[in-house]
Amino acid sequence: MLYLIIAVLVILLVFGPQAWVRHEMSRHASDRPDLPGTGGELARHLLDRFQLGSVTVEQTPSGDHYDPGARTVRLSPGNHDGRSITAVAVAAHEVAHAIQHHQGSVLFAWRTALARFLGIFDKVAMAIMITAPLVAILTRVPAIGLMQFGLAIALLGVGLVVHLVTLPLELDASFGKALPILTADGYLDSRDLPAARGVLRAAAFTYVAGALIGLLNFLRLLRIIR
Repeated sequence: MLYLIIAVLVILLVFGPQAWVRHEMSRHASDRPDLPGTGGELARHLLDRFQLGSVTVEQTPSGDHYDPGARTVRLSPGNHDGRSITAVAVAAHEVAHAIQHHQGSVLFAWRTALARFLGIFDKVAMAIMITAPLVAILTRVPAIGLMQFGLAIALLGVGLVVHLVTLPLELDASFGKALPILTADGYLDSRDLPAARGVLRAAAFTYVAGALIGLLNFLRLLRIIR
C-alpha cells in the first residue's frame, strides 16, 4: 500500500504541473475581439518598441519559444493568430526572452550554451551506461565500469543544471518583464490582468515537469550506481 501511495504521488508530481499548465493556457484562450491585436502582432510591436527589429516573428507547430540562434520569436498557430489573453501573455513572455538575450543575461547565455550540447551529452551518457558492464567484463577491472557509470551520471547531471538555470529565467521573463509591460503600458485592461498573470505563471512553470522528470531519472541512476 505504501508503494502504491508513493507511486501515485510521483505521478502527480511529474504530470500534475503539465496538466495545470495546459488547463491554465486553455481557460484563457477564448477569442477576445475587443483586444487590439493578435499575439503575433503584439510580439512584433514589442520587439520594434524595444529596438529589436532584427528579431523576427514566426508561426510554428512545435510550441512557443524564442530561438536565440535564429533570433526569432516562434509562436504556435493559436497564439500567433489568436486574439486572446493567452495569446497576448505568451507573446509577451517570449519577447521577454529576446529582451534577456539582447541585454546579455548571463543566465540566458549559460542556458543557451548548455542546451546546445544537452542532446549530445544524453546520447553519450546512455552509450556509456550500456557499454559499462561489457567493458568491466572484458577488462576484468570493475573499477573501470564504476568510473564509466560515474561519468554517465555527470553527463546526465548537465540536464538537471539546465533545468535549474531555466526556471529563474522563465520567472524573470514572466514577472520581471512581460507582466510589467502588459500592466504599466496599458496593453491589457486591469480586469484582464489576473488572467494574464495566471497564463504567465503557467508559461514560467512549463519547464518544471521536465525538471522533475530529469531529477527523478538522475536519482534513479544514482541509486543504480550505488
